Amino acid sequence: MKKNLVYAIVLAVTTLFAACTSAPDTVKTSQTDNAAYKASIEEWHKERINNLKKEDGWLALAGLFWLEPGENTFGSAPDNDLVFPEGKIAAKAGTFILADNQVKVKLNDGVEVQLDSKPVQEALVYTSDSVEAPRLKHGPLTWFVIKRGDKYGVRLLDTESEVRTTFKGIDRYEVNPDWKLTARLEPNVSGRKISINNVLGQTSGEETPGALVFTVGGKEYKLDALKEGNQLFVIFADKTNGHETYGAGRYLYTDLPDANGNVTIDFNKAYNPPCAFVTYATCPLPPKQNFLPIPVPVGEKAFEGGY
Repeated sequence: MKKNLVYAIVLAVTTLFAACTSAPDTVKTSQTDNAAYKASIEEWHKERINNLKKEDGWLALAGLFWLEPGENTFGSAPDNDLVFPEGKIAAKAGTFILADNQVKVKLNDGVEVQLDSKPVQEALVYTSDSVEAPRLKHGPLTWFVIKRGDKYGVRLLDTESEVRTTFKGIDRYEVNPDWKLTARLEPNVSGRKISINNVLGQTSGEETPGALVFTVGGKEYKLDALKEGNQLFVIFADKTNGHETYGAGRYLYTDLPDANGNVTIDFNKAYNPPCAFVTYATCPLPPKQNFLPIPVPVGEKAFEGGY
């Protein structure tokens, strides 16, 4: 009887000792993994901020001017068709000519403007074959032609823009590893397209590789994705929009699915669209099927001083 009692005590002490010595390693490993993960998110966010603050980043956006067929004058004088910032370019700088799905620029005499780092007086700056329009530059200003649907416009950047020079960062939720989820890609086998609206009220049909299906709190949700290069792009909305996060939803990217169709979708990398910072972007909006009926309390919050 005594032997059994002694054996039981020894076994209990040994088990307790083993638990005490092994538990900290388990906790330490978990804490180390979480710390490394949080550090990776911080590094990602740092790069995100650096990109925003670049001279040609979204924070430098200072104007978007839609062209009418024919001649469109530009300069800092208020009677121009395209009014550039006062004091940063000549009052009458030149003219954009929109005709036959092409845009030409003519600079007035004495106006010094560079086109792709070379002085220019007249040039073709947009054609239907343009992949990326050339950039015109004068002082802190850079501008180039964009096309949205059947509309042609001139996008203006200003390295001295108030939004860029006063930018202090973006408030965020605390990083939560629980919102790094494994999803599966539900392939689009029917060839359907997603209807995407933008802030201009335009609608386009976009091809989709399928929907990302994931589980939160025991319930299944899905988000239609777009393919951009070697990544998937997701435009989504959730219950935090409008009071904690930007009202028109957020964006995130994922890697392409692996051989088993699995995708890691990390909502800690959910970020604000450019329209959260400036009024001159043409942001796509979440399609109605990408409105999540739950809050996603991670990623970027609404930008204080945004629109």
